[in-house]
Parts: sequence; structure tokens; C-alpha cells
Amino acid sequence: MTDYTKYRNINRGYMKLDVWQKGILLHKLVFKTVYKDNKIDFKIRAQIPDSAQSVSSNIAEGYCRRSIKEYLQFLYISLASLGETLTRGIGLVTTEQITSEQFKRIDELQYEVENKLLKLVESLENKKDSGSWNNRISEDLEEYSTHE
Repeated sequence: MTDYTKYRNINRGYMKLDVWQKGILLHKLVFKTVYKDNKIDFKIRAQIPDSAQSVSSNIAEGYCRRSIKEYLQFLYISLASLGETLTRGIGLVTTEQITSEQFKRIDELQYEVENKLLKLVESLENKKDSGSWNNRISEDLEEYSTHE
């Protein structure tokens, strides 16, 4: 895990999620790919990194809401953002604005994030159905400290 910040608490627990970490890497890969060369259309050059960044952003926002229903809603939004990212990548490779190799790297990481996210959704759906989701911060606080 890359330490983006030294501060830890229950609200930042999403940073431990592998799917969130891979989502950050997907955004970085997409950003570096589309800003490497100016031959990519300006509008799409801005939109595809936004859709890629939306993946990890929605995982974090859903996690911080503490409600299982809201968390799942934001994870589904993340899945939609993955679909948007892939579709924009397909558009870029189809119009030859990125190479097949660049698209392959994006596609592979996008697929990995997508599968991890699908597994997280399935796990949370099972917790929701069984009633085992804890949405009270106070019951989880002993797991965390303000610094690690």
C-alpha cells in the first residue's frame, strides 16, 4: 500500500481496500497515457481521466457514508465509471489516438479493478442481506488510532 497520508482513522479505512488502491493506479495510468501526447482531442483528454478518477472517488465517498445502501449505490456508480473509462479507451484506440499497447495496459488494469469491485459489491450485498453490516462508527473506533 502506498502511503498517501500518514493519518489514519475509521473514515479513511477505504485506503486499505485493494480495489481503491488499484483505482488510484488506474487514474494515474489513464492520465499519463492521455497527456503523454497532444494528438488526443482536448475534450476526451479531460473526460477519460475524470471517469477513471471517479472510480476511486466513489469508493471512498460510499465508504465514508457508513450506510450499506449508500455504500453500494456509490460502488455501482464506480462500476459505471469503469464502463465509461473502458468505452472512452476503446474510442481512443479505435480512432488511433492511443496505441493498441497503451489500450491493452488500461484494459488490463480496468478489468482487474472491475473484478475486485464486483467482489466487494457481492460481499457487501451478502452483509446487507444477512444484517451483519455495522453502520455505527463508535463500535469500530477501537480498531483505529489517529496516527499509525
